[in-house]
Amino acid sequence: MTTDDDHPPSRRARRRPADDPPIALVTGASSGIGAATADRLAAAGWRLLLSGTDQTRLDAVAARTGGRPLPADLAKPDGAQRLAEAALAAAGRVDALIASAGIGWRGPFAGTPADTLDRMLEVNLAAPLRLARLLLPGMLERDRGRIVLLGSMAGQVGVRDEAAYAATKAGLTMFAESLWYELRGTGVGVRLILPGAVETPFFATRGTGYQRERPRPVPPEAVADIVLGALTTDRDRVFVPHWLDYPARLHGAAPGLFRRMASRFG
Repeated sequence: MTTDDDHPPSRRARRRPADDPPIALVTGASSGIGAATADRLAAAGWRLLLSGTDQTRLDAVAARTGGRPLPADLAKPDGAQRLAEAALAAAGRVDALIASAGIGWRGPFAGTPADTLDRMLEVNLAAPLRLARLLLPGMLERDRGRIVLLGSMAGQVGVRDEAAYAATKAGLTMFAESLWYELRGTGVGVRLILPGAVETPFFATRGTGYQRERPRPVPPEAVADIVLGALTTDRDRVFVPHWLDYPARLHGAAPGLFRRMASRFG
């Protein structure tokens, strides 16, 4: 058993009072997984800093969760820095970063609009890395924190006509994997959530709806439950639904077989 006397004075001074709720910054909070995550965290007693691009929907989520709306366009190169500065100015610290903002596009890679490709790279990959870089020093100083990254099954196995989107999510996966090694032995953890299809506006905004008969999309609340659990458990990589772990393992162990099966069954 340890007491405050077991830690140096500087560490004791950085401890959060027991009655001071933890603070989470949630990106993509105006809809989908981000909004559902905000609801779950609010119910669990977290203080929320909520970022999104749709001011009206963001304000509605903030109103029902008691969160602080921080509108930000993460597609802009300085969007992440502006958001991190606003979050720290509003709350003084961030105990958990929930990077759930994401955009997609479906179609042959050669036909991907240049501005859409740039936005995917910024929002899906560059912004989470930039936010983590800006918020991680404070977490390490306090020896406490979580970085939760919303990846995708597409980033594990690849998806036809979604090459750019899959590439951004694959990059996020390798970032989480590499950062995990760096953070071992600290009080800060990185968690990677890997959903399959989710019932969100994502498919409408990418230009085409979900076209597969199976697997059926899961509700965003199912992903939000996993995000909440990731803040308090040691599971550093979670598939949603959990059975997606099996095709991911097959792809890693026998990529040729996986490709043949994927080509046959879609």
